[in-house]
Amino acid sequence: MKKILIIGGSAAGPKAAAKARRCDETAEITLVQKGGDLSMASCGYPYYVGGVFDNRNMLLATPTGAIRDPDFFRKVKNIEALTHTEALEINRDKKEVLCKDLNTLETFVKTYDKLILATGASPRVPNVEGIDLEGISTLLSMSDADYLRKIRDEKKIKRAVVIGGGLIGIETCEALQLAGIEVTIVEMLPQLLTFLDPEPAALVQNHIQSKSVHVITENGVKAFLGKDGKLTAVKLQNGTELPCELAVLSVGVTPNSTLAKQAGLNVGKRGGVLVNKYMQTSDPDIYAVGDCIEVPNRITNESIHAPFGDLANLEGRVAGENAATENRKTFSGTIQTGICKIFEFSAGATGLSEKSARQQGFENIETVINASPDCPVFMGGKLLVSKLLVEKDSRRILGYQCVGPGDVSKQLATAAMAITGNLTVDDVANADLPYAPPFSLAIDHFIASAHIMQNKLEGTMAGISCEEVHQNSCKKQNLFLLDVRSPAEFEEMRLGIGEVLIPLGALRTRLSDLPQDKDTPIVCYCKISLRGYEASLIVKAAGYTNVRVMEGGIMAWSYPREK
Repeated sequence: MKKILIIGGSAAGPKAAAKARRCDETAEITLVQKGGDLSMASCGYPYYVGGVFDNRNMLLATPTGAIRDPDFFRKVKNIEALTHTEALEINRDKKEVLCKDLNTLETFVKTYDKLILATGASPRVPNVEGIDLEGISTLLSMSDADYLRKIRDEKKIKRAVVIGGGLIGIETCEALQLAGIEVTIVEMLPQLLTFLDPEPAALVQNHIQSKSVHVITENGVKAFLGKDGKLTAVKLQNGTELPCELAVLSVGVTPNSTLAKQAGLNVGKRGGVLVNKYMQTSDPDIYAVGDCIEVPNRITNESIHAPFGDLANLEGRVAGENAATENRKTFSGTIQTGICKIFEFSAGATGLSEKSARQQGFENIETVINASPDCPVFMGGKLLVSKLLVEKDSRRILGYQCVGPGDVSKQLATAAMAITGNLTVDDVANADLPYAPPFSLAIDHFIASAHIMQNKLEGTMAGISCEEVHQNSCKKQNLFLLDVRSPAEFEEMRLGIGEVLIPLGALRTRLSDLPQDKDTPIVCYCKISLRGYEASLIVKAAGYTNVRVMEGGIMAWSYPREK
């Protein structure tokens, strides 16, 4: 009888245990969990805190409603789940793990043939004055979720500061705002959601601010201020004091790899346990999965820390099968696909951003911004703004980002599979995706992004970003800004930076209204710049040599407008 011991009972550990049991009905499988809960849906914590659902047990239940507690694991899975039990030490020579019952404080030894480490990660906590004040929390555990949910239900706290503008920080911000709490987000870097490039990140920030959330970037925490042991304010590095009764820390996590280090297992430069494609550590009888490990980036081959719930489950499945049988399943790594909900917006990315691509040495790259609805307007289409990144020579898709109130998840999933399959922009340009008006435009948003990229790579379109247009307008550069929308659209919404309105239908008869110097830089745009692209072709055909399209049009413009 093979003995399989798993340390860690959040996501990856229970998945490994369940898969091992499915592969070997006779194995003795034991799961050791330091806390009291098992198989928690940790990505659901913000939504429990925010009141999207009220039953705490839903975070611990199967799809059919069964609570995954020790009794469930014993009866349904024939797995011994030891909660409130801490693994203290691994003896690799004897294949033993010293454990401690946290209720009785007694220690005992569990032996193994195969060991799976799923020890997770811990929140980063800044070493600043006042960090121990009451009212400072993270949102990484069930106890954190319980604490913040209690605050929501009691409705006593009026002001909160979220430290960190990443995925969890943004989701926590929404949860607290929905509870009627005034929220301020403080982010050390120049933008929120740093997995996005600045253009889509700015659109996300605008949306967050439209919900009466205060956003402070390029600033950090200097100290937490309090009275009688309770938090009263957050003091920032520039001296600003933000009065509040609650601060939620969301500045990242670090792998819990101490147990592995003490056992002499190899650990990477980011602190995670190093594993091979079978999820084996440097000890072939010990596997590691989830937030405690490093995995390869499939595009760059760099070893990275990727603490995502879906990856933890995938890794756990691979390790569970391999521990129970033989090394027959592999995990190839990640392309770092992530998505989050932000009020009525979604924001996601897969693959490399432009910034990360350049940092990794990809210099010969091209990007495009595309704005369009996710389905026809007559079916209630909602806006999507996306950024596509490709390698020029190979035309291989390297990355994709998408934000907006439309169906971001569908676009991101399509892009993730394209990147995983090493598809080129030409492969995607004629992809046969499902189409009907309730679900998509006739040419899907992602396919349209590929078409725009083809036009750009082949020289039929020269693009310019909204960011560059804004910078040039601030510097009073000699740009002729050509808005080709209708007069009604212009009256309803316009940039107000010196643009000239010539509707597309009148452009051919009003070419004389353009600058006489054919080398004058001309930027064409409309609401989403489809008409802007058509206008650029007309203007170029008239002999103008420096014509560009403002990518994404007004819908991608994240700066103040006149209207």
